Amino acid sequence: MDDLAPPPNSLGPEALKPSPDAPGSLGETGEPRAPHRLYALKDRDTFLVADALGDVAGVGDGLFHNDTRILSRFQLLLGSHAPSLLSAAIAQDNVFFTSHTANQKLPFPGGSVAPPGVLHIARKRFLWDDRLFERVLIVNYSRDEVIIPLVIEFDADFADMFEVRGLTRQKRGVKHPAQTDGRSISVRYTGVDELDRHSIITFSDPPFRLSEHRAEFMYPMGPESRLELYIEVGMCPGPTPTRERFRSHAARARFSMRARRRHGAKLHSSGRLFDEWVEKSRADLALLTTEMGTGPYPYAGIPWFSTTFGRDAIITAWQVLWIDPSLAKGVLSFLAEHQASEVSAFRDSAPGKIMHEARKGEMAALEEVPFGRYYGGVDTTPLFVALAGAYAERTGDMELIEMLWPHLEAAMGWIESYGDTDGDGLIDYARGAKSGLANQGWKDSQDSVFHADGRFATGPIALVEVQGYAFAAYQAMAALTCRRGEEDQGAIWTAKAEQIRQAVETRFWMEEDGFYAIAIDGSGEPCRVLASNPGHLLFARLVVPQRARRVAERLLTPAFASGWGVRTLALGEARFNPMSYHNGSVWPHDTALCVMGMSHYGERDGVVKLTAALFETALNYEMRLPELFCGFPRQPGEPPVAYPVACLPQAWAAGSVFMMLQACLGITIDGEAGTVTIVDPRLPIGIDRLRVDRLQVGADVINVAFARHGERITVTTDARPGAVRVLGPDR
Repeated sequence: MDDLAPPPNSLGPEALKPSPDAPGSLGETGEPRAPHRLYALKDRDTFLVADALGDVAGVGDGLFHNDTRILSRFQLLLGSHAPSLLSAAIAQDNVFFTSHTANQKLPFPGGSVAPPGVLHIARKRFLWDDRLFERVLIVNYSRDEVIIPLVIEFDADFADMFEVRGLTRQKRGVKHPAQTDGRSISVRYTGVDELDRHSIITFSDPPFRLSEHRAEFMYPMGPESRLELYIEVGMCPGPTPTRERFRSHAARARFSMRARRRHGAKLHSSGRLFDEWVEKSRADLALLTTEMGTGPYPYAGIPWFSTTFGRDAIITAWQVLWIDPSLAKGVLSFLAEHQASEVSAFRDSAPGKIMHEARKGEMAALEEVPFGRYYGGVDTTPLFVALAGAYAERTGDMELIEMLWPHLEAAMGWIESYGDTDGDGLIDYARGAKSGLANQGWKDSQDSVFHADGRFATGPIALVEVQGYAFAAYQAMAALTCRRGEEDQGAIWTAKAEQIRQAVETRFWMEEDGFYAIAIDGSGEPCRVLASNPGHLLFARLVVPQRARRVAERLLTPAFASGWGVRTLALGEARFNPMSYHNGSVWPHDTALCVMGMSHYGERDGVVKLTAALFETALNYEMRLPELFCGFPRQPGEPPVAYPVACLPQAWAAGSVFMMLQACLGITIDGEAGTVTIVDPRLPIGIDRLRVDRLQVGADVINVAFARHGERITVTTDARPGAVRVLGPDR
């Protein structure tokens, strides 16, 4: 999900070392920091990324608002030294970050030296109302008085997100001299777009010395005494920070997060760690979800993609659809409102096409990059229609479908006209301008589509999984038109679905490999590469059963299954690199889609095994899944190898557990009929009991419980008779 195409064999755009001249760069010796050492908070369109000390160094970290960095340096020092780290953590609900540190040597009054480890420094912070609130608590555990030379260093570079990611601008705006009033410092930047952007830092105590980048405090502390300093950072002036403000706004932030986490059914199991994974994933989704005018919308990930993405939001909403349909409703409504209505090569847009991403920064506003509102995703439009169909089946909510109907028809118009540029019956892409994405499927780095000999594919390119999404879109329109009483039109959509299915089976299938080619290039030549993409065909239910079994078997071999998840590219293929962005790494959402696809075709053991693999991965990432990680084979006693700059949290990674759990349970819901169907249910490895509480099924709210009894899984429910059907594998 990469809106700057990386060079071949690179780690992806996020891994590029910042230029020595880039704002906030550490210079030639600076390196991006490992993702497990960074901690993220988010509120609406503001997010913060800092290290375990709570510091911001100005590489890929900082406080951002609307894709602009308003705090590029934020460091706490005792004298000239940073304190020593004890521990750091994000709270389970993702509201608070806390760092615990201890002092290094400090001078006593009169010249003696205090030993290290007598001062405990705790930094606790949260974001609320687009504002950073921080409390610095210091406790003196020594039996002597200590003078605390507390220093806060800061800066605001107002770098655009794309500058932070490595792009060099020809022209920047003007950063004005800082203004101070003894307790706060205000910095203003006037962009090339003539908009003013502000960064204002305010302290509860006035520093004894305050300069453009440094606030200095001198606190005498008696034995076993404590002090508190409150700091706020925002884009507009505010009252003096106080303990009362910190506590009252913290309560609001926690209450808001609690309300967001309450949406949908609740899951409880006999496994404490498994429940922690589920709850942390739910908290990550709540953190990333922003309430828009059209309803809730999951931003893609922090730090690089904390904005509205089409494909990511659709897949995330689909992952949780069975337990919480409200997210899909918000996603469909937002994307319909932002559907393209004109042809633009720069934006890769055409009438009916669904948005790929939107950005709010200065570079996007000035069209230095096309991503202000960009449509360069070939798969987002059919996924939009397919999700609408899945939502209607899950909820029976035809009122929303009627509201969306003009947008669904326009989307199908794009699929049938602009989506097939060469008229061969396949949905393809070729970017409209060099500033856009070279590849426009979910694997959108420029080296992700190639032939078996390593040659890059020439456009227009028809990706195999996109044909599956188009098949699902045709099927969805067939079902929806029949629900609207238009059976004749439904039959037409069904026939078109069958046409694209036949085209895929004829043109993509590689009999000698028992697999599908990743793509067909502009000359009609298949890219005979073994990649994870055909797993998405299983998710879309396009594949005939005998071929689906062969695809599933291949995805479960060591060439694909690393022991931690499904690789994006099989071992031994040209351009395979386990450290690459798309050519051999493991993406949890990709694995989840493959798992759900396998479940559709009756593969149960593989579903359980891959679910266990991602659970064990989460154990190594503090119970949350990153955007991706490296595809090295699993080694006994060793953790998965991190991808150095993966987003964490990432929405469709967090949503993966819910889709995989649905696949394990074999559960589908018909909202219109008010029924639940459960086919050959399995429980994750190590889980003997699992409950799904407050599951909305039509007009009813029911509870369903699964229990292991030897080799059997029993299902009990309080639903009305006949509302829950449990079927065996030979349904």
